[in-house]
Amino acid sequence: MTETPQWLDEAAGPIVRPYALIRGRTRSSGDAFDLIATVSVVGEPSDEVADELGPEQRLILRVARDPISVADVAVEIDLPIGVVRVLLGDLRDNGLISVTSPSAARPRPSEGILKEVINGLRAL
Repeated sequence: MTETPQWLDEAAGPIVRPYALIRGRTRSSGDAFDLIATVSVVGEPSDEVADELGPEQRLILRVARDPISVADVAVEIDLPIGVVRVLLGDLRDNGLISVTSPSAARPRPSEGILKEVINGLRAL
């Protein structure tokens, strides 16, 4: 009796490669998402959009019901950050999520202050 080869064991993970989830794309409108940017669900998908969503995008919509960072989304759905950024970009393009950058929430420190901090650290 010949054993059938196993395609996957419990430790191997999913059969579908991450690039297949995003149809081979490496860029989307989500490329500029900061790792600590906040993702929030802002709308429910219409029936036609819901039919086009993959299971990973549905999972993102579940996880982002409460505001969550881009990095935490990647951890929660167990996918590489590049793949998550593409999926988030698609969801944002469909008006289902908002992504708020932390730099948009507050102004950046001036160059002079940063130089003083660097000089202070060097003095230590």
